[in-house]
Amino acid sequence: MRISELSRRSAVPTATIKYYLREGLLPPGRATAATQAEYDEGHLRRLRLVRALIGVRGLSVSATREVLGAVAEHAGERHQVLGLVLGARPVDEDAPEPEPAPGAAEVDALIDALGWEVSEHAPARAVLGETLETLRSLGAALDPATLRGYAELAERTAVLDLEQLDPAADPLEQAERALLRTVLLEPALLALRRLAQENESARRGG
Repeated sequence: MRISELSRRSAVPTATIKYYLREGLLPPGRATAATQAEYDEGHLRRLRLVRALIGVRGLSVSATREVLGAVAEHAGERHQVLGLVLGARPVDEDAPEPEPAPGAAEVDALIDALGWEVSEHAPARAVLGETLETLRSLGAALDPATLRGYAELAERTAVLDLEQLDPAADPLEQAERALLRTVLLEPALLALRRLAQENESARRGG
């Protein structure tokens, strides 16, 4: 397809596509003339992923380039590709182990008890640990059984998340879909929780 068709199908302006080409986020098209090139479905899938990384996840151009480079190294490894795109895996695999964050021991114990396979580099570990420490400092600590209950609900949500991915789809298409569903669906999940809380309160209050 011509660049105008690529722009139409991706909803990305032509000027932006040319910028991504100059920055190395998209590979060059097949030259058909001195100033013209053709692009294929692979360009379209990669362009959509670039747009999601920058526009939805909020990465810089340089960070996006690093993620795409790491994704290329792990082509065919869906678990690794999804982890890189969602920020659950480090781009630099040789990065040193992170310093233990507040609440790290509690988070480690929870993950071990559930039998989850989670990277030591996963940013969500630190977020969870810091949140648990904040709750504890405010006198609202979660007991282990309650925390596990929340974790089991999250596990069921993760099953629904991954079931939405077409196993036969191209890895870049899967990565884009996972990123959009993860980032854009989170406010909806919070809204559903609020609605459920109101319903449960009404039910208990008669």
